[in-house]
Amino acid sequence: MGSSTRPNSLFLSFFFFLPLLLLLCLAPVSESATDFKALVYKGCAKQAFVDPTGVYSQALSALFGSLVSQSTKAKFFKATSGSGQTNITGLFQCRGDLSNSDCYSCVSGLPILSDKLCGKTIAARVQLYGCYLLYEVAGFVQVSGMEMLYKTCGGTNVAGSGFEERRDTAFSVLESGVVSGHGFYTTSYQSMYVLAQCEGDVGDSDCGDCVKTAVQRAQVECGSSISGQVYLHKCFISYNYYPNGAPMRSTSSPGSSSSSVSSSSPSGSGQNTGKTVAIILGGVAGVGFLIICLLFARNLLKKHDVKLEKS
Repeated sequence: MGSSTRPNSLFLSFFFFLPLLLLLCLAPVSESATDFKALVYKGCAKQAFVDPTGVYSQALSALFGSLVSQSTKAKFFKATSGSGQTNITGLFQCRGDLSNSDCYSCVSGLPILSDKLCGKTIAARVQLYGCYLLYEVAGFVQVSGMEMLYKTCGGTNVAGSGFEERRDTAFSVLESGVVSGHGFYTTSYQSMYVLAQCEGDVGDSDCGDCVKTAVQRAQVECGSSISGQVYLHKCFISYNYYPNGAPMRSTSSPGSSSSSVSSSSPSGSGQNTGKTVAIILGGVAGVGFLIICLLFARNLLKKHDVKLEKS
């Protein structure tokens, strides 16, 4: 009696623990939390609002509301709020490879973060990895689009191995790609991952000039650093060198790849992840099915032996 019920109990136990096995299999291939909401830098005007009646605060609140609402359907949006001396202009922009939902998730936290980091200043810019927001009151002093706002270079330097040649070739591809990509471009070249983006209202020609300037600043400022980011007023670039090969990253512009340049996209990464999951799940199910078949076969053989003994 015990021998006939044991396989059934094992059979039920397998299917009870199968969901746990699936979760364990899915855990290693699931994507980790993205860093697009991590702070890169902030720029705050020294002068605060003189706002005894609250008109500036109301205009700024209305501007923030408009920008956040537009981030659900656009990667770039510029708006104004208030009138006359209380007029405030602002904009947001998301990185070109973010989805609409990620763009909204990135932008929606910027108004609170801006207030926390800068307070009620007459101008502010908060840059995250995946998006940025800026605003300024009417009459605020304008700066050149080529002015460098922030730069950071990796602490590790690469000696020899043709690093600078690879980097400069990737930069050359980036400079032309951002023009054909109408303001956003990302690609990899021989283990060098590069990205560039211009502000959404910058024309293709001016964008190319801005990125070229940013590239020159990166070459001078970062030298042989393994990575770097340069933020100008109207554009930014970043590069990372991966000696073991560039990971699957973000989408490059249509038609951006060539025989010497390889591009990667989230969809490709997702397909690879899906195939990996399918293989793992198929393996788990196959092993489980094989165990069940062996248990039933063993049970049948035991029953057959019992019948032979009785006869």
